[in-house]
Amino acid sequence: MALKCGIVGLPNVGKSTLFNCLSNAKAQAANFPFCTIDPNVGTITVPDERLTKLSDLVKPQNIVPTTVEIVDIAGLVKGASKGEGLGNKFLGNIRECNAILHVLRCFDDPNVIHVDGSVNPVRDKEIIDTELQLKDLESVETKIKKYEKLAKSGADKEAVKTYNTLLKVKGTLESGTSARACELEENELPFIEDLHLLTVKPVMYVCNVDEASAKSGNKYVDAVREAVKAENAELLVITAQMESEIASLETYEEKQMFLQEMGLDEPGVNKLIKTAYKLLSLQTYFTCGVKEVRAWTITKGMKAPEAAGVIHTDFTKGFIKAEVIGYDDFITLGSEAACRDVGKLRIEGKEYTVNDGDVMHFRFNV
Repeated sequence: MALKCGIVGLPNVGKSTLFNCLSNAKAQAANFPFCTIDPNVGTITVPDERLTKLSDLVKPQNIVPTTVEIVDIAGLVKGASKGEGLGNKFLGNIRECNAILHVLRCFDDPNVIHVDGSVNPVRDKEIIDTELQLKDLESVETKIKKYEKLAKSGADKEAVKTYNTLLKVKGTLESGTSARACELEENELPFIEDLHLLTVKPVMYVCNVDEASAKSGNKYVDAVREAVKAENAELLVITAQMESEIASLETYEEKQMFLQEMGLDEPGVNKLIKTAYKLLSLQTYFTCGVKEVRAWTITKGMKAPEAAGVIHTDFTKGFIKAEVIGYDDFITLGSEAACRDVGKLRIEGKEYTVNDGDVMHFRFNV
């Protein structure tokens, strides 16, 4: 299940530094606007201690974690929705992403230029929000013109529903609010799906702070938290420069020692990926065997046949049953055979809702 997150923000807020921490790819991190001319794309491993513990027990030939694709998108500026700076091209790059990681500068440093001359993360957030909202408004108004005449005639009931839904979204955007805040019924969502609206996407605000604020935040983070409290969004505090130092360390032991010295329990980038999973309502199940122990990403609430289809679409078509062991049972008992012996291996059918951490084996016939 492919997952793509786009890193957005004004120039010089720490986007490329964060991207470098997250990915093996190396974006240019320079102290001037638009140093990222083409969107950098990197694939990162999702940190999951459970995969390591299962592998320690099974001792497979191969271990395959699940991954997330990260896109570092060039800094947006005022007027991006109208093509200012490098606007239109990169708004298109955001459209392809599942979620937005909105990086906000929450630190003072006279040596790092701010594109607007002062540090104000709430203002910066509003600039980006406005540009995305304006671009969405343009898309909505174009579709409204297409449906207006047909809807007003009343002859086509679907056209009427589409038109009324679009008017709702238009009103939300015109009020300076992102489309994700528009209260739509479940049956209205299909009427805007084809627009791939930018402000419908889930968003995580990543507050980039200095080292002194890494654990408890600062006044800038407090201001952002207050500004986004009504949004259905996640907020994460991270020190991109420090994460860059952690990423440069070669061994696990060196990284752990550094974290201990800083009073942190894990790298901020690990928390970022885990929070992105939560934001997108994702979870993981595992397949375990001597050849391979592997993590698979699915959406929460998926039934067993859908989850099987993440491995191969034929698994969904020919699904017969799933053999399921709870993660805790597998770790406690130590093997599939031991779980089977004491009745902890369950046989589940098509209506089974997969739980996070399930260890699964699918039976199918194509």
